[in-house]
Amino acid sequence: MKSPFPGMDPWLERSWGDVHSRLITSASGVLNGVLPEDLVARVEERVVVDSLEFARPRAIYPDVRVYEDPGAPLPAAPTDGVSAVAEPIVLELEAEEHVETFIAILDPSGGRLITVIEFLSPSNKLGGENRDAYRRRRTELERAGVGLVEIDLIRSGSWRELLRPMVGLREIDAAYRVIIRRVHPARRVELYPISMRSPLPTIPIPLRASDADATLDLQSLLNHVYHEGRHDRTAYHESCEPPLEDGDAQWAREQLRTAGRAK
Repeated sequence: MKSPFPGMDPWLERSWGDVHSRLITSASGVLNGVLPEDLVARVEERVVVDSLEFARPRAIYPDVRVYEDPGAPLPAAPTDGVSAVAEPIVLELEAEEHVETFIAILDPSGGRLITVIEFLSPSNKLGGENRDAYRRRRTELERAGVGLVEIDLIRSGSWRELLRPMVGLREIDAAYRVIIRRVHPARRVELYPISMRSPLPTIPIPLRASDADATLDLQSLLNHVYHEGRHDRTAYHESCEPPLEDGDAQWAREQLRTAGRAK
């Protein structure tokens, strides 16, 4: 069964970990079918440290670990000769790690990084150290002459804050977007707004100066991920997170009713 929505399904944000992983894996496979023969798309990963700021929305990771205090006295040995189990002290962490994946387009013969493709996650867009760290990585790519494609299919967080120091036009208020930072021509930034009510577009993927852009059909990719991940089992009777604004909420209910997914 296909998604009841023509483009991005806003309910998929509740399962973003699975959707994100499948988008990355599927997109890299699609790209390897269209890239020049001397380039490859690889799935890469980095470790991100989350500050546990409970006052704001965040991804959920374990917030306690169990440690044994090496300075604590040993418990009395049991009389039956069985070793006693160490008594733990439970400590709350100030930070937790998780892994983020992205796509790197490489020239394997020279080991040169050509383009990075990011499907943004809430950790990239919510305020704090993670967003700052993402901005720094973006600056490093620009200085190294690496192209960057940012595909933003989530509504969590502020895309305008992530865009800084550049400023998005006030009249641009689409739910989703793609931002392409090109090396050729130098420092060219392209913004592709995407409406929640429209199919996702086919987007250009910049490569080397001597190459034509590759293309990536985002709607076909999302349709594949929706089917492969069995997201037709999504509980559409539950609230959408983040909540939809009134006009979009009414439109979404109509889409669900038309598709027979809601009363």
